[in-house]
Amino acid sequence: MYRRDLLNTFKKGGHVVIVGASLAGLRAAETLRREGFKGQLTIIGDEPYLPYDRPPLSKQVLTGWVPVEHTELPKLYALEDVEWRLGIPATGLDITAKQVRLADGQEIGFDRLLIATGTRARRWPNEQEAALDGVFVLRGREDAQQLRQRLSARPRRILVIGAGFTGSEIASVCREHDLPVTVTERGAAPLVGALGGAIGAIAKELQLQHGVDLRCGVTVKSLEGDAKGQLRRAQLSDGNELDVDVAVAALGAVRNVEWLRGSRLAAGMWGVACDAGCRAFDINGIVTDDIFVAGDVSRFPHPLYEYQLLALEHWGNAVLQAEIAAHNMINLEADRCPHISVPSFWSIQFGINIKSVGVPPFADQVMITQGSVKDHRFVAAYGHRGRIVAAVTFNQAKWLEFYRELIESSAPFPPELHNFDQPADMQAVPAEFPALDRTSHMPTIVLTGHEPNEMRANVVAPHV
Repeated sequence: MYRRDLLNTFKKGGHVVIVGASLAGLRAAETLRREGFKGQLTIIGDEPYLPYDRPPLSKQVLTGWVPVEHTELPKLYALEDVEWRLGIPATGLDITAKQVRLADGQEIGFDRLLIATGTRARRWPNEQEAALDGVFVLRGREDAQQLRQRLSARPRRILVIGAGFTGSEIASVCREHDLPVTVTERGAAPLVGALGGAIGAIAKELQLQHGVDLRCGVTVKSLEGDAKGQLRRAQLSDGNELDVDVAVAALGAVRNVEWLRGSRLAAGMWGVACDAGCRAFDINGIVTDDIFVAGDVSRFPHPLYEYQLLALEHWGNAVLQAEIAAHNMINLEADRCPHISVPSFWSIQFGINIKSVGVPPFADQVMITQGSVKDHRFVAAYGHRGRIVAAVTFNQAKWLEFYRELIESSAPFPPELHNFDQPADMQAVPAEFPALDRTSHMPTIVLTGHEPNEMRANVVAPHV
């Protein structure tokens, strides 16, 4: 009874701080208010904008269908009484004093904290080359607006470095506007990291059919500019040279955790680790009571995937995890919920609607279970040790819920299907996901103390 009284007092007059004016941050704030939190609510964001939707930036905004100003996320619940701290990044966290430090020197205290700082685009590693006029990344509103303007000027050739989902979508926009585009990809095929080599080979054929100059197994060694600092050429690893006016580095994302260094939270290159209830782990692997995590910056265990810590950059995952985190922030343990929904994502490229449910990279096998690869209209089911763990559809989204139910019920793989439109030669093949590169220059964890009750984890400089 005493704990519930304390909770009710907190819900009436406590202070919740959300670091990250993101999709996850916004949905968490709405959930807090919707579920009865009447205390002080502060949202901190490093950009000067209210939360906006990022998926349209590489799709509708680049094509010119949607102005970048129209990507602001709709507010599903009244948030007039929220204190917005926009354009001021968080630079530190003191979990003992329960304070967030800001770049302007302010310190904001909290009773509960949600970390929803998301990710940023990985920039071209050579700073001088990255500063050339014509070299872009695509992550934020300003990135999309600047790249859209440059594409509208119809450059001679665009170079896209990386053929993941962002790189492939940019290439698709270029071809839609009849712009010459070269895509370089370190792997054997586009989307190989997300969908595996077997399905990546289909994506490769799709790009070639639409006139993309696709170069797999090739990297960019350097970017070169003229005397005015304008990008002019790219040197490739196979010895070839390209004349280009625009280059987009689509090299994946970096999780925004630098501000947490020294906080003694379990934060690293893969994000901030948390339990299924979204409570952050500290450096010793112990869950914290008042610090929660949601969205792209989080790593959380999932029972369907052997409780491995998943780091997902999916729109739907950010929404659902934020709602769970907010609910758990203002409820006692008996009323808390786990974040164990099956993730999903989508992409549109070269006229194909690609949708996925589950976690394809967890799989070791894949099988085309419905439709026609030749027509780019099919379903691919993914299996891991005899169990279905994911499915990907090309222009067959109507089947997603069916496969979601199979995944949730741990149905066997290959799946036992008795429906129409099945290929005559259904056969499981290796999924062909690349091995993860675990090399890192992150700080090293060491254990101190000898007796079990004395042992603690500490951070030291990385080994060299």
